Amino acid sequence: MKKIGFIGLGTMGAPMAANLLQKGYDVTVYNRTAAKCEPLVAAGATAAATPREAASGRDVVITMVSNDDSIREVFHGEDGILKSLEADMTVIDSSTISPGLVKELAASIRECGARFLDAPVTGSKPAAIDGTLVFMVGGEASVLEGVSDIFDTLGKKVIHMGQNGSGSVAKLAHNTMVGINNLALAEGFAIAAKSGIPADNFLELVQLGSAGSKAAELKGRKIIEADFSNQFSLALMLKDLKLASSLTDGSGIPSPMLNLAKSLFQTGETQGYGDEDLSAVVKCYETWIGQTIGGKPLQ
Repeated sequence: MKKIGFIGLGTMGAPMAANLLQKGYDVTVYNRTAAKCEPLVAAGATAAATPREAASGRDVVITMVSNDDSIREVFHGEDGILKSLEADMTVIDSSTISPGLVKELAASIRECGARFLDAPVTGSKPAAIDGTLVFMVGGEASVLEGVSDIFDTLGKKVIHMGQNGSGSVAKLAHNTMVGINNLALAEGFAIAAKSGIPADNFLELVQLGSAGSKAAELKGRKIIEADFSNQFSLALMLKDLKLASSLTDGSGIPSPMLNLAKSLFQTGETQGYGDEDLSAVVKCYETWIGQTIGGKPLQ
């Protein structure tokens, strides 16, 4: 089986690496906060001290980190991945980063003789744990085929979007809709709650009616129960909306709904909800109507 280096053990990366271990892959892990490696080491992984060490001698290197700056450090830093890449290695980046940086990485990795796929995911933490992620992949079809076993372990579906960079663009377009849909759910809840409609009854209507959505399915109960435990953070959603906004600004695509969503998630972060689940944006609406979605007055 392939030897894998896995870099980035956050909300998504840790369960992804765990699934690879459970399938019997030889996995070396690296995380900037070394303590996050410990549960995986206990499950059979080898811990590396640097990204370069994590990638050295591996068949496949997978990165799952939070932003463009982190990716640059992981690849181009003094102990970065590029210093250990060799011909015939494959790099899979599942981070959500800017399409321009993806193309830069692709060029740098090809110069090393290695192969590259940008393969961001959708599905959030529960799907990462269950191995049911959906991957949107940019890169050569032949490279994708060569690592299909890894994608089969980590997800339920792989959609080939085109050449390098197309996976990143697809993710930003997708998450633009995720952000907008979650705001629509929060706003509908606020209208209903302010008028005294029970939240449970309204959610039932939404799920049975034309307003039904993944946002309602995944976040409706969390909002009603005020359970904002993190599956995908509000701060990361804001980061993705900022990347999407930069993309649309650069391509001249009008994006009024995207810009409104970015503004409202920015408000949520400013109010201190950044580390909570993205559904915590509903707290902005609760402040505006003076009560919780469950009907309790705010203190």
